[in-house]
Amino acid sequence: MKLALSLFAALLVLLAAPTASAQSRYPDRPVKILVGFTPGTAPDLVARMLADRFAEVWGAPFVVENIPGAGSNIATDRVAKAAADGYTLLMGGNSSLVINPSLYETLSFDPVRDFAPISQVFIAANVLAVPPELPVRTVAELVALAQAKPGKLSYGHAGVGTSQHLGAELFKYMAHLDIAAVPYRGTTALMPDLVAGRISLSFANIVNVLPLAREGKLRALAITSIKRSALAPELPTMAESGFPGFEAVPWFGLLAPSGTPNDVLDKLHDETVKALAMPQLRQKFDELGLEPVGNTPAEFAAVIRKETPEWAKVIGDAGIKLGN
Repeated sequence: MKLALSLFAALLVLLAAPTASAQSRYPDRPVKILVGFTPGTAPDLVARMLADRFAEVWGAPFVVENIPGAGSNIATDRVAKAAADGYTLLMGGNSSLVINPSLYETLSFDPVRDFAPISQVFIAANVLAVPPELPVRTVAELVALAQAKPGKLSYGHAGVGTSQHLGAELFKYMAHLDIAAVPYRGTTALMPDLVAGRISLSFANIVNVLPLAREGKLRALAITSIKRSALAPELPTMAESGFPGFEAVPWFGLLAPSGTPNDVLDKLHDETVKALAMPQLRQKFDELGLEPVGNTPAEFAAVIRKETPEWAKVIGDAGIKLGN
């Protein structure tokens, strides 16, 4: 009997060994990081920074795959349905994880149930920008122009449910404006039309706006964060521009499908935090106007739980509906 039990125990060890070994070797093949926005946007740039670092540390390819559309729901859904093995990751933002549940009647994924948070990576800010030909230099002047021409101005956004979309809708609600929405497949897609004046304004990402504003191709009016940005301290906040409490900022973090082994999650988290502490990466973040985070999986999960009802209230109070 004792011999049989010993043999059984040995068999269990042998059966478990390949799984444990496979997990400890992670990653031993290419890993995909899906981004729900176009190349050149902040989440894309940061995902590529992390991918390069991970590949350097672990010697396996990390490939960034851009899948824009539907407020980043398409990319988010693909990761939710991917194998829980750490080989398909998401650079996910508050658009799909905390905002879209209040915009869509149904979603094909559950932001809490279907994902294992790894770490919140960065917080960014949007900038209210207009073409230089538009005869306004302040937010107050823009409001006056929009009030004088109801329905004549338009704004571009990077997708329904993005902070750019909600920022513009919140602006319209607080100022009682009639401005038409024009959706695009990401910020970089709308910038040519904004520069050319084919759309009147956009709450576009600071990464995309500042270089063009400094070249005189756009005029930046205000920033959407609570505090001014060190990257452009001359820009007032929307709150300082007559809209107290106004805040509409995107954040992004790294997530895996729910059920991914804890040791894989721990490995990804630890290396993400190390990467975010690197001076060269922090310098790049500063140049892009991004604030690195690097919190724990539990803290990241708490952010999602906290902000979901908060944005639900904003969306409800502003009367924002899908397709606006």
